[in-house]
Amino acid sequence: MRPLLRPPRLAPGARVAVVAPSGPVPEERLQAGLDVLRGWDLDPVVAPHVLGRHREFDYLAATDAQRAADLQNAWCDPAVAAVLCARGGYGAQRMLDLLDWEAMRAAGPKVFAGFSDITVLHQAFATRLGLVTLYGPAAAGVDFLKHGRAQEHLRATLFDPESVRTVTAVSPGGTALVPGRARGVTLGGCLSLLASDLGTPHALPGARGGLLLIEDVGESPYRVDRYLTQLLRTGWLDGVAGLVLGSWAACGPYEELRAVLADRLGGLGVPVVEEFGFGHGEGALTMPLGVPAELDATAGTLTFDAPALS
Repeated sequence: MRPLLRPPRLAPGARVAVVAPSGPVPEERLQAGLDVLRGWDLDPVVAPHVLGRHREFDYLAATDAQRAADLQNAWCDPAVAAVLCARGGYGAQRMLDLLDWEAMRAAGPKVFAGFSDITVLHQAFATRLGLVTLYGPAAAGVDFLKHGRAQEHLRATLFDPESVRTVTAVSPGGTALVPGRARGVTLGGCLSLLASDLGTPHALPGARGGLLLIEDVGESPYRVDRYLTQLLRTGWLDGVAGLVLGSWAACGPYEELRAVLADRLGGLGVPVVEEFGFGHGEGALTMPLGVPAELDATAGTLTFDAPALS
């Protein structure tokens, strides 16, 4: 893992594009999210198909080509300073290969933010564009709209990233599964997406030398076991420097899940901190990917060498 290029931070009045690379977005949630962004003195613009729905597959916001065009056009618009995903769901993998990465690279560095299904795009932005991205709340996400902590941490990261160079576990249980300190470049996202993206052209080749951030939602303990075992058996986790575990909403009784995490990750011999507070849980924190950092699993802190945005 190597440090990636940090995009410029946002300033008041910046234009931000809202896109839906995956699932459909309810209009009332979109409007509420736009109101939050306008309250930050941003100028949000909505891509043409954010409120669309695929004719056959109602779990997609629009056709693959339409969703890809929305993302690419937003990224390549010189007036747009950031591209924010409206939600996750499913579908980013279907449109990924339709993007013109040369054109997007020529458009220069910008802020990109989203989570969950957007994990595959975070990986592609790292491998194809070499850019730091933000694994954080979706602009029309339920948690983002109802939880001030999620809003404030994303706002601080976008406008004043120095103020959040040290991220502290929000849960009182955010303590060491395996104590210790580690240094590396952050990577990761939603565990099931990392597992399903293995071997694809845009995926990171492995976590060696990195601090891996993982979380998930709605996956029973045996399925989490399956995903972690797959990453272990492929060698993708070989040489990882440390792990930061986020939320595991609706993933079964936590003590049962915790036993799986300890069993599958404890043998790596690296620091592991749990219940860190990013992902699908309430008040989710925004986590920069591609930035060198130090993990103190015992203290429950992740301290970045530099602000996420330049």
